[in-house]
Amino acid sequence: MAKERGLVSPSDFAQLQKYMDYSTKKVSDVLKLFEDGEMAKYLQGDAIGYEGFKEFLKIYLELDNVPSHLSLALFQSFQTGQSLKEISTKDVVCLSDVSCYFSLLEGGRAEDKLEFTFKLYDTDRNGILDSSEVEKIILQMMRVAEYLDWDVSELRPILQEMMKKIDYDGSGSVSLAEWVRAGATTVPLLVLLGLEMTLKDNGQHLWRPKRFPRPVYCNLCETSIGLGKQGLSCNLCRYTVHDQCAMKAQPCEVSTYAKSRKDIGVQSHVWVRGSCESGRCDRCQKKIRTFHSLTGLHCVWCHLEIHDDCLQAVGHECDCGLLRDHILPPSSIYPSVLVVIISGFKPANLGVCGRRRNHCAMDTDCHCCFIWPGPGSNPPALVYMAYPLSYGCCPTKKNFLVLWKFQYILNPRQVFDLLKDGPEVGLKFFRDVPDSRILVCGGDGTVGWILETIDKTNLPVVPPVAVLPLGTGNDLARCLRWGGGYDGQNLAKILKDLEASKVVYMDRWSVEVIPQQTEEKSDPVPFHIINNYFSIGVDASIAHRFHIMREKYPERFNSRMKNKLWYFEFATSESIFSTCKKLEESLTVEICGKPLDLSNLSLEGIAVLNIPSMHGGSNLWGDTKKLHGDLSGINQALGAAAKVITDPDILKTCVPDLSDKRLEVVGLEGAIEMGQIYTKLKSAGHRLAKCSEITFHTTKTLPMQIDGEPWMQTPCTIKITHKNQMPMLMGPPPRASNFFGFLG
Repeated sequence: MAKERGLVSPSDFAQLQKYMDYSTKKVSDVLKLFEDGEMAKYLQGDAIGYEGFKEFLKIYLELDNVPSHLSLALFQSFQTGQSLKEISTKDVVCLSDVSCYFSLLEGGRAEDKLEFTFKLYDTDRNGILDSSEVEKIILQMMRVAEYLDWDVSELRPILQEMMKKIDYDGSGSVSLAEWVRAGATTVPLLVLLGLEMTLKDNGQHLWRPKRFPRPVYCNLCETSIGLGKQGLSCNLCRYTVHDQCAMKAQPCEVSTYAKSRKDIGVQSHVWVRGSCESGRCDRCQKKIRTFHSLTGLHCVWCHLEIHDDCLQAVGHECDCGLLRDHILPPSSIYPSVLVVIISGFKPANLGVCGRRRNHCAMDTDCHCCFIWPGPGSNPPALVYMAYPLSYGCCPTKKNFLVLWKFQYILNPRQVFDLLKDGPEVGLKFFRDVPDSRILVCGGDGTVGWILETIDKTNLPVVPPVAVLPLGTGNDLARCLRWGGGYDGQNLAKILKDLEASKVVYMDRWSVEVIPQQTEEKSDPVPFHIINNYFSIGVDASIAHRFHIMREKYPERFNSRMKNKLWYFEFATSESIFSTCKKLEESLTVEICGKPLDLSNLSLEGIAVLNIPSMHGGSNLWGDTKKLHGDLSGINQALGAAAKVITDPDILKTCVPDLSDKRLEVVGLEGAIEMGQIYTKLKSAGHRLAKCSEITFHTTKTLPMQIDGEPWMQTPCTIKITHKNQMPMLMGPPPRASNFFGFLG
């Protein structure tokens, strides 16, 4: 679709996507009606007129009345070889072009898309693509490239050479096998046949409602929105308008990747008027009087705020400001088709710095883009996967704000909403980028999801993971010094803290549950990997009751404080009824093949710890007193002989370490003891052992949990063994201060 003709506007395209989201029809369903159904009367060879096109949209989008401006704009966009003045509704468009375009917008597997487009362009149905059919494919690629606003001045010879390379056997034609192989390996066919992207870079703003505590002026009409009134603000560029002005707003200035070779390597400032929140010019240090009118400019990438008159004194090139080591500028991301090395063609910027050129996948499995920092620049330091909802909780404004703020202070292509995209897209995007790091915004369950996906992705270098705690317990975040919960701290400061963090390797453990043959049925085991802890008995019983109630009444568990109150209520009930009393009579424990003696204890729970935090901050192992100087290296000093430690005197000196390939085993007397440990009235539970392998044998149905996810388990054998280690980022230590707080 040729963008310069101005036929399909960003708002039209957004409306089309919404219609498609709600429709249940597929292009293949509609094509059957054209081939041998009621729509055959509209066919004129392989073309349809405007009336047939309207019927196509009506059936495909499942709409009684498709807006006339949308249907006309779409129809005209498929017409080629005519000037805009010559176009009319009496002309025809190629049905193959129409069906190909909409089928690619539908989504689906890469192989399905490639096979579908092959059949569409194989017009003589002989199972191969000849030169004329290949030329039609190149024309379709040119249309999509124009729509994406790419520089297409040199694109046709590149595409022609690429299509020649698809013919692997040199037969002069392309078979289906060659076509699918090319799309999955060397040639980014899916990109140029209709790339699906979360951000299409088509000028659409990402609006969100916002109330303004200070005077703000509309970027369109330049009148005041009103103190305390609500308007719309773009998450990407901070363009701000009245609600009624949104439809007439100028297109968003943010482009998240380079669309021509001249944009590669050097990032330019992107200035937007207004939204100068600091109220002071970063160039002359004088006030920007934002309360008088729409004044001042701010750069979307480096976030400089300047007077209009100071613009000439600021250079053209943007260094991305204080967060330059975290931001992946658009100039570092570009479609690989623009820089494909073919005979006699090599882009000037490619390979100058000697860094590794990196493929990435935007929304598909094909390698469609390069990430290249450019000469003299730092590689992108972080991959961000924002998760706006804590698991099991209702959405909160604070969690959405984290997502929106990251979309503004970073390149939006670094911010992945796991609810929409899942972890795979971001991991593939940064697959080969050196020195990348991951910031997971969510709870312990979200972190576990990311780590499990990293296991399956087989990355050449595993990036370390940091945590911005948005969950309920956030035990892992506490142990890694990222805090027990996000309370609105400055995200830029958190990014700077990441620069001072260090990599530690966290043990992860495999869990194998082997049930005995009984008439009872167990709940599904939630996980088969332990990142934080595993437990049987009293604490799992409380967690299970909490889980059941939260599933039934989610609206009652929409804040961290409410969750803690509910947890306290269930703990109180458990302390009264003691449902797991005399736990030692219904299970046996083996550590590294040796039985653990529980005969002298009266327990209601056993916890197996990989990290020294549980239940939102409880340290069941307790602090280790330094009786003989600094014993922080006691675990290393014990060496290989310490795979199993049960001696009470030695256990008193053992320090929990998430990297020592050993687990801590703790016994719990009941819910009251758990409460005493949480409130610091008691230092710890009963230290039972420190070991590298543990096996449980149970004789009755018992509550269990892994990393806070509980279930009821019938009699079984449970084996816990070491799986691997994952690099994590340990936050910087808390800053020491003197009595008056002047030092930090």
